[in-house]
Amino acid sequence: MPRFAANLSMLFREYPLLERFSAAMAAGFDLVELLFPYDTNGAELRRILDQTGQRLILINTPPPNWTGGARGFAAIVGGEARFQHDFKRALRYAQALNVQHIHIMAGAAEGPEARETFIKNLCWATAHAPQQSLTIEPINPHDMPGYFLNDFEQAAEILDAVAAPNLALQFDAYHAHRITGDVMATWASHGHRAAHVQVAAAEGRHEPGRGAINYPAFFAQLDAGGYTGAVAGEYNPAARTEDGLGWAKS
Repeated sequence: MPRFAANLSMLFREYPLLERFSAAMAAGFDLVELLFPYDTNGAELRRILDQTGQRLILINTPPPNWTGGARGFAAIVGGEARFQHDFKRALRYAQALNVQHIHIMAGAAEGPEARETFIKNLCWATAHAPQQSLTIEPINPHDMPGYFLNDFEQAAEILDAVAAPNLALQFDAYHAHRITGDVMATWASHGHRAAHVQVAAAEGRHEPGRGAINYPAFFAQLDAGGYTGAVAGEYNPAARTEDGLGWAKS
């Protein structure tokens, strides 16, 4: 079975943020994600991680002002300075917290200029932080209209254009289902590019293991293909988080 992780921005919201780490550890998660840690003191997060022994494996760009704000700047024409500023801040957090992956968010954009801007910014980021694993993630246009990176073939073409060893695909099975309708076929085509996987049910983005996505079969496909990265639960719990963790324990 894969190594499972908990997204603490979405799971264990019954608790204040800094208490979610110990709650996740008690539930069996020694790997965690935190989408936007920038409103929390980095030293305090480091103390909590040292206390629980957990690894923070993923954070997102950009900081700050996520609520109601832009969904990234990497593909925004003319936004290169803002992207670099935000990336450097994310990198400082990643280095202080020993974060495995930084997910670079493209933002709302379209057209060939946005594509070239995205590639240019990704080339800059991979060269600026050659030891840091970076990811890009196709996000479905139903949940995030206008987001530039919204297709797996598009992501593959951009990864090939950048051709950096520290840039990989972030494969979200929920988004894959919404984009292609066939998670397992999409993984068969693009899984070799993936460094990180996220999961949620197709319906309502609740706990994996119910609905249209056959997660036992998908997890078996990951194992059979030799995937060694983490699989993070990034979903909205239907009720209390601890009551819906069967997907990670079966």
